[in-house]
Amino acid sequence: MTFRRVFLVSVFVGAFAYLISFSSFHNPFGHATASSLTLTEAHAAPAYNAAELNNIAVYKRVVPSVVNITAGTLTLDFFYGLVPQEDQGTGFILDRQGHILTNYHVVANARKVEVQTHDKHRYTAQIIGSDRVHDLALLQINATNLVPAVLASSKDLQVGQQVFAIGNPFGLSGTMTAGIISAIRSVRGPQGAPIENAIQTDAAINPGNSGGPLLNSQGEVIGINSMIAQNGAEQNAGIGFAIPIDTAKAVLNDFLKYGHARRPSLGVRTLAIGPDLAQQMGLPAEYGVLIESVVPGGAADRAGLRGGNQTAYLGNEPISIGGDLIVAIDGQQVTNSQDLAEIMDEHQPGDAITVTFYRGRRKMTTRVTLGEANETTV
Repeated sequence: MTFRRVFLVSVFVGAFAYLISFSSFHNPFGHATASSLTLTEAHAAPAYNAAELNNIAVYKRVVPSVVNITAGTLTLDFFYGLVPQEDQGTGFILDRQGHILTNYHVVANARKVEVQTHDKHRYTAQIIGSDRVHDLALLQINATNLVPAVLASSKDLQVGQQVFAIGNPFGLSGTMTAGIISAIRSVRGPQGAPIENAIQTDAAINPGNSGGPLLNSQGEVIGINSMIAQNGAEQNAGIGFAIPIDTAKAVLNDFLKYGHARRPSLGVRTLAIGPDLAQQMGLPAEYGVLIESVVPGGAADRAGLRGGNQTAYLGNEPISIGGDLIVAIDGQQVTNSQDLAEIMDEHQPGDAITVTFYRGRRKMTTRVTLGEANETTV
């Protein structure tokens, strides 16, 4: 019996030792081995769908028109000493004479502005004109073989339509992002002034994109990328804003002629009126802009238009009521401040317009010769 037990134990120990030595000999690391690795590869070049082909075509068509802008400024260090600093942004070429459109805040206070074109050539740029309030600037470089961007209109944009942004986010030149128009709304620009009909988009816009083109699906410029909703973080949060290209078109000639934007002004501060507010105030129309105040000596004041004479509260905000309610200009209905801004963009300082308004329950018209807006009036 003892012999049998010893024999069985010997057999088991021998078998175990044999298996261990065999496994170690064939694979010292204890892993299974394969004789070869077989990959499954595509048999042809990838096929692009229609949307991808359009994206590629837009990028190839527009990227030669987009430039990288470097603005050299002076800033204070920890010891209040002046030290040089470089800020980066984007712009796009308007014509073969080297005119470039960008944001004012990209080149504000710059001692030197340099432009790098898509072919990597660098040029010193001259600031031809600027509009601090509406965050626009026109530059010019002396260069050849320039490819101008194609400008569309921003008048009939629709929420949901496809857009592209091309720029230099974080200095990464020639970057393209895609999205849609999320909204058309009035916002406060980087300088605090209102931007009427600003284009809100979810296309990724980051620091360095400022001044670059916002494009429609045809690769035509519909806006100038200006700012992002940061919510405390200096990076894309899915909410970016672009200045409508029509706003820029309205001042380009002024930049060339005067070096700044000459914008027409009624010389008024207004409050947009809707049906609910009109009912609460007992107004004779359900729409329009109520004149809260007029600028002394301004266009509206000279024409006899009146501002409010009573103080009321809209929520916690004090407003002036009792003034004239503007409902049309030159026969075009004015339902809100955006309508008023669009009509102003169609005129120049010195133009005469016909204003239709209510004073109390009485409907009236008057001729107003537009003044020139400055950085504090509209």
